[in-house]
Amino acid sequence: MRIAVVTSDVPFVEGGHLTIARAAVRALRDCGHDADLITTPQNRFGRQFQAYWATRLTDVGLDGLGRKIDGVVSFRFPSYAVRHERHSCWLNHRLREYYDLWPMLKAQLGRRGRIKESLRRWAIHRIDARLLKRSVTRLFAQSRTIQARLIRWGRIPSEVLYPPPPQRDYRTENYEPMIFAVSRLHELKRLDLLVKAMGLVRDRGLRAVIIGDGPERDTLARLIRERELENRIALLGPAGEDAVLRAYATCRAVFFCPRQEDYGLVTVEAFASRKAVVTASDSGGPAELVRDGSTGFIAAPDPQALAEKLDILAADRALAESMGENAFRFVSKMTWDKAVEKLLEPPPLS
Repeated sequence: MRIAVVTSDVPFVEGGHLTIARAAVRALRDCGHDADLITTPQNRFGRQFQAYWATRLTDVGLDGLGRKIDGVVSFRFPSYAVRHERHSCWLNHRLREYYDLWPMLKAQLGRRGRIKESLRRWAIHRIDARLLKRSVTRLFAQSRTIQARLIRWGRIPSEVLYPPPPQRDYRTENYEPMIFAVSRLHELKRLDLLVKAMGLVRDRGLRAVIIGDGPERDTLARLIRERELENRIALLGPAGEDAVLRAYATCRAVFFCPRQEDYGLVTVEAFASRKAVVTASDSGGPAELVRDGSTGFIAAPDPQALAEKLDILAADRALAESMGENAFRFVSKMTWDKAVEKLLEPPPLS
């Protein structure tokens, strides 16, 4: 089969949806299909309607040589606006500022801004509902968190299909007394919780390494200085895949406590590296995958509660190794062959 994998693209931003889309292309090819990635515009905030329309007009019926494209797998908004008779959407998220993040956006707006964005939100809700109910032939949510949002805003049914870890050279080399965090440095990723928790950890031999870049970098650096944690927390900035995989391979455990994350590849990448994950009870996708006390810890999104879990891992390397083995066994059942088979299943007869 010839499959077009479609997702939206934001210039100069590498999101997890692109990583999953590229991994899906590779998995489709490994399964014997002819697959390619098509990126459609997302546009800056306030220009979403043009992006939806441009995506709707994108031709995914034939490839560049005039051959029929047999199916489409789309991801985040507005890529699911493409038209195809056999269209599976593996949804990462809709425009969150108009859904679960609406209260945060609304609080930042004045009266005129609230009126304008409320109208846009109303329109986007209806466009999304029509596309996901009528234009998509099969709808998969990448987590129960996403599935619940679809029901809450639109009463749109879906099936949960967790993405496996991207195809990388995961390995396990050591369990050094180091907590690893890798993420875009954004307020929603809550890396400040790690900094604050490290200030409360009793074991002064435990250190933390943070890889990533984003608008919160200066804030985190200042917080580290204020708490005099420069010798215990390394804020490394952006890094290549080799450095990230090396950190996964050598750390004691991985810290990943975002606020209501859609899915979060960090969790399954840590599991593939035989590392436990410390997450928060309100972290969405990661909290669905972590089994508390077995493949990691789920704590309240509170520095003290998180510090207690970090202290347990710092004091007991054998426990960290055991949790890592449990995590590896769990994630080994999530294969790309199974995901491809599910994505390409014909839609049920109505």
